[in-house]
Formats: sequence, structure tokens, C-alpha cells
Amino acid sequence: MTHTAMNDSISAQVAALPGLPMKDLWALWDAHFPRRPAHTNRHYVESRLAYRLQEQAYGPLPAGVRRYLVERGAQFSKIKPAGRGTECHLMPGTVLVREWDEREYRVTVTADGLYELNGQRFKSLSAAARHITGTQWSGPKFFGLKPGKGGKR
Repeated sequence: MTHTAMNDSISAQVAALPGLPMKDLWALWDAHFPRRPAHTNRHYVESRLAYRLQEQAYGPLPAGVRRYLVERGAQFSKIKPAGRGTECHLMPGTVLVREWDEREYRVTVTADGLYELNGQRFKSLSAAARHITGTQWSGPKFFGLKPGKGGKR
């Protein structure tokens, strides 16, 4: 296949994503990823599939370009870290996993900068950690994002 024909093929596949029924998007997802995401937002699924199709055809972005995009995203994001000088900058869609009392908890960073756990939204990671444990915790320490006494239990 010529380079132009491959470009046209990938472009056509990506352009077709918005018109596919969700069941077809999930079938495509299952063919390209080992597991489904915790959230099922159509826009998220389409964008991840579009990136994956292009990544498989053309290869991943060079490390320098990825780093630049992450830095620009953090610089211009309307989602600012809450609290007193929080050092955690998590991108929307990030899933934090923590085991507590022999149970696994998954907290997803939402597009509006909140933290979602089992359909419930929290303004901070600390609020999510408090909900999980029933006691006061530093959320970043609890989820292993900062060093501290947030050891596994």
C-alpha cells in the first residue's frame, strides 16, 4: 500500500468514528485495547480510538513532542489544582487505583477537574480518600502520588 493510500485509509477510519454506533465503537475498542475504560463517554472513546489507529499506522509520538504537549496542556489548562499548592497535575481521564482493606478502588479524574469514585464526585483526592477510609488522609499520599506514610494496607 502506498503512503498516500495508507493516509487516506487511516483518515477514512478516523473520520468514520463519530458515525459508528456505540456497539461498533466498543467492538473496535476491544480489538485495540486490553480492557475497557472505567467511564463510557463517547467523545473519550472516539478520541482514544482515533489516536490508537494513527499510532498503529504511523508509530507513537516522539518523547520530546509528548513532553511538549503535556507541558502546554498543563500551562493552558483551565483545570487548576485545588488546595494549598497542590503539586499533583493529573490529566482528565487519569484513573488512580488503590487497594484498601482487600478492596480495589478506582478514582477517575473528570474533565472538570473533579474526582469520580463509583459514580460519586469529589472536589479533592483527599475527600475521595476520606470516603474510602472513613478517616482524614492526604489524597495524593493515599494514592501514592506523594511520598509519605500512605503505605499499602
